[in-house]
Amino acid sequence: MVDLSGNTLAEAVEMLAIPHRRKVALRKLMAAGRAATPAVRAGLTHEDPEVRMACCQVLDHFMDEQALPELAANVNHWHPGVRAWSIHALACDRCKEGTCRPGEDDVIPMVVEALLHDDDRNVRQQAAGMLGPSVLRSEAARAAVQRAHQHDPHPAVRKVAGWWVPGGPRYRKLRA
Repeated sequence: MVDLSGNTLAEAVEMLAIPHRRKVALRKLMAAGRAATPAVRAGLTHEDPEVRMACCQVLDHFMDEQALPELAANVNHWHPGVRAWSIHALACDRCKEGTCRPGEDDVIPMVVEALLHDDDRNVRQQAAGMLGPSVLRSEAARAAVQRAHQHDPHPAVRKVAGWWVPGGPRYRKLRA
């Protein structure tokens, strides 16, 4: 196993670009929690998509309000994995530790856009899952999930969206 105990958090972010060091570097950043935020925010602009995705994963758990612009910019990144992870980091409440969460009014329009217009089915599927918990609070989320359930070209996206439409299994749990 690679030992990164002597490395700085910025060095750990750089090591995310090295496949055989990525897991250990990610564990170091996760263990550092909010202390890693400055290094992780810098990683959101890294040229390697693997680094950006890993930084999104850290911020998914340890959200920092100052990272919101960088995360939002990654929703439009050329790499679909970066887009999917940035959507997840912005929209998932379940993973968050602490109190910092982006406001739904800011996030939902970005996620709706991804669900309805992204070229990659994995990004659309992630967006459907992230919008789902908001369908009772947001008309835009509900309408986008219903449209995806009825019209998305990929069956996996239609399936995930179907969980959250009125009458769907997760929708019924939300109503309970």
